[in-house]
Amino acid sequence: MTDWTAGYVADIGYTFGYYPELNPLRARLAFLNAGLVPPENGTHCELGYGQGLSTNIHAAASGGAWHATDFNPTQAAFAQSLAAVSGSNAHLTDEAFADFCTRTDLPEFDSIGLHGIWSWISDENRAVIVDFIRRKLKVGGVLYISYNTQPGWAPIVPMRDLLTEHSEVMGVAGQGIVSRIDGALAFADKLFATNPTYAKANPWAIERLKGIKGQDRNYLAHEYFNRDWLPMSFASMAQWLTPAKINYACSAHYLDHIDGVNLTAEQQDFLKEIPDAMFRQTVRDFMVNQQFRRDYWVKGLRTLNTLEQTEAFRAQKVVLVQARSDVSLKVTGAIGEATMQEPVYNPILDVLADHKPKTLGQIEQAVKDKGVTFAQVTQAAMILTGAGHLAAVQDEALIPKAKKHTDKLNVHLIDKARGSADISYLASPVTGGGFTVNRFQQLFLLAISQGKKQPAEWASFVWQNLAAQGQKIVKSGKTLETPEDNIAELTVQATAFMTKQLPILKALQIA
Repeated sequence: MTDWTAGYVADIGYTFGYYPELNPLRARLAFLNAGLVPPENGTHCELGYGQGLSTNIHAAASGGAWHATDFNPTQAAFAQSLAAVSGSNAHLTDEAFADFCTRTDLPEFDSIGLHGIWSWISDENRAVIVDFIRRKLKVGGVLYISYNTQPGWAPIVPMRDLLTEHSEVMGVAGQGIVSRIDGALAFADKLFATNPTYAKANPWAIERLKGIKGQDRNYLAHEYFNRDWLPMSFASMAQWLTPAKINYACSAHYLDHIDGVNLTAEQQDFLKEIPDAMFRQTVRDFMVNQQFRRDYWVKGLRTLNTLEQTEAFRAQKVVLVQARSDVSLKVTGAIGEATMQEPVYNPILDVLADHKPKTLGQIEQAVKDKGVTFAQVTQAAMILTGAGHLAAVQDEALIPKAKKHTDKLNVHLIDKARGSADISYLASPVTGGGFTVNRFQQLFLLAISQGKKQPAEWASFVWQNLAAQGQKIVKSGKTLETPEDNIAELTVQATAFMTKQLPILKALQIA
């Protein structure tokens, strides 16, 4: 009998994560910062979509057509149900890569995205994907690919191999992956209690094991316990992608663009002496001990001249997606925490405090009397977006079209929040992507949709939903036992939601 899983964990579902780097709009600001011609929105593809939350949010919110596959039929069924609800232009299958990538009815794509998948598939599947990119990525199209990388993973590779071997050799048949994971972690604890020389030479691995033990078992099953698992250096990735005729563009992780928070002055000077851009990336990975890369590649690398770059930057809209009072002026990079300059960032944040989309050119004009330069505005946009405080805004003409689909999708997701906290994201037609909205906040929105006006009403509505299922709130590690305590805590949260989150959700056209 053929093993349709191809060694990939399939007896436990993947987490309901959302990955903003897959949003086609996100590439635009990164490309502009790198001085490159940004990609177009249009037709997109995701390979290995997991539960399909990112694909469905982007298909509903971006206005583009999406084609995607994930080999797990259970996950595909869930993803297809979301697409049916939203009515978006999403075409989702449960085909293996070898089948999907050789189809003759697929269009050419403006972007192809793989989040993490590359690290957990066989070389045969990697070759299939590279050939697919070569044939199906448009000239000017963008590949987003993220993967576990060296040198950051080097110390943990032996421990991962130990855990998976224990699961295969010592695990009881029919026991289930979660039990096998728990057994492997318990075994590793006992091993390290004997103080092996490996632990002395790799103290970081011990700390990593402690962190792993506290992580969601669904995540661990897919992260560590697949048959194929290969952290790959940037140089090896470049070799793999050479036949696809694409070039490295830039990091999809905005904070990677900011050398000042990742590299010392000495390291920056050292990198500048390396003429080869690709080798420079490899060396940089050693400097920051890179463990996970999120990269954009492009078929047909085109640069912008200074005027083109400046004009494109000035036209780009952004929106503040966090309460002004909650925005921290601290950011953490590879070399530690850095504090943003208040005379630069406070005027910019004040301009955006009403949560209305504004172009960087409008911000430039509003803060120029404060002595803030346009170069500082663009860098602030990168840092604040990378830190999750800002989001890029898509073309105004696309927003009302996308809203028809995001409204339907959000109603469905909010309804699911009545019984589960699995999905913590809703779709915004303004940003073309997802936005974090936890279960209680989704239920507050449901209360509002049913005519409840005040936070106390929202709290009572949510408590009735929880109590009917025998659920109670956990606060500071303790369960609130009485209805009065639960309602009081929900009222506090609802009041904060009204003053902080609700204005943002309205600006994003989610509420």
